[in-house]
Amino acid sequence: MQALQKTAAAFGLEFREVPQPAAPAAHEVIVDVVAAGICGSDVHIYDWSGGYDFLKQAFPVTIGHEFAGRIAQVGVDVAGLQAGQPVVVIPSVECGVCEFCSAGRLDECRDRRGIGMLRDGGFARFVRVPALNCLALPDDIDLGIAALCEPLSIGLSGVKAAEVKRGDKVLVMGPGTIGQGIALLARERGAEVVVVGYDDPGRLDGVRALGIDRTLDLKQQPLSDTKQLIGADEFDIVIEATGVPSTVQAGLDLLRPSGVLVICGIHGAPVSFDAAKLVRNRHQIRGTYRASRATWAQVRDFVVEHHAALVPMVTHRLPLADALEGFEMARNKIGSKILLMP
Repeated sequence: MQALQKTAAAFGLEFREVPQPAAPAAHEVIVDVVAAGICGSDVHIYDWSGGYDFLKQAFPVTIGHEFAGRIAQVGVDVAGLQAGQPVVVIPSVECGVCEFCSAGRLDECRDRRGIGMLRDGGFARFVRVPALNCLALPDDIDLGIAALCEPLSIGLSGVKAAEVKRGDKVLVMGPGTIGQGIALLARERGAEVVVVGYDDPGRLDGVRALGIDRTLDLKQQPLSDTKQLIGADEFDIVIEATGVPSTVQAGLDLLRPSGVLVICGIHGAPVSFDAAKLVRNRHQIRGTYRASRATWAQVRDFVVEHHAALVPMVTHRLPLADALEGFEMARNKIGSKILLMP
């Protein structure tokens, strides 16, 4: 089968002919991938712009970690899944043997291997995954929308880290899929939400299509104009989902005293900020990375219940053969979520 792989620590990806996965071992399944999203992390892997050197140990590796499909084969000792079952796949695979896994604390595993990062992922027709990583879906769900579960899980993790509550004024920096998810999920909790981007009219249009009207393109207006959108000088919470280092200080500058800034973006270089100002304002900076299994279950349920409302998040569906075109579109911020359909 054809697979889109990272093969070298340099710009680009390569289509390679690879064997289909062998029969699943115990507690494993083979997933027939229907839809796989191009993530911002995938774009960084493609252009090799920093932050992903750890992948080199796995080269060549099939990337793609946002995907949904149907069970093709089931290994022994797998309960609750059967051939044809639609599923979304949790891409983080715990080691199963460390002290935390042995104690049943899977979310604290220190030796994870990500599907689409350190083991083969979803930019291919078939992928072998642990059955435990498959969350069942209704038969009639659009699996392209279901593939949004992964970025939405990151979004919900950010919202939880910020402890967003009703009435909070929340600034979301970055209008990509994760930023859109953060905005939706913060609004679901009753927050007043503003989303900003830079020279990003298409994705800001996508934010508004989701019913979030308070947006700002920083190429056209200064960040300070967000104050007019909320009728206040400061935000209770800022959630950064850009990976652009300068956004951290910019976000802190708009936080009220004792406010919280959550960093979701992956930064390829160190970030600088005014620590003295942070201390005097009693600001908190929190990082979030990877969703817990409990969060994944909540997101799956959210997507099942609200899948029709999430349709504007997916703007392109391309065959796997057009993957490189899709990656260039993503690099140039054309559309919102671009799906590859193996």
